[in-house]
Amino acid sequence: MGTAPDLRTASWHKSSYSSNGGGECVEVADGLHGVVPVRDSKNPDGPTLIFPTGSWAAFISTLKTD
Repeated sequence: MGTAPDLRTASWHKSSYSSNGGGECVEVADGLHGVVPVRDSKNPDGPTLIFPTGSWAAFISTLKTD
């Protein structure tokens, strides 16, 4: 996929699908061209998954319809 985006200044927000109970929470960062970074909110310094924007949109669309 090429060079990984610089996430040091990314603006992260908790997914609306995550509960506030401290369980399985994911955060996503918006505003990065062509990609959507996703991380575990309990481990913000841990690994980050990087998805192409189209793939992420298809995933969210499937969640909303299923």
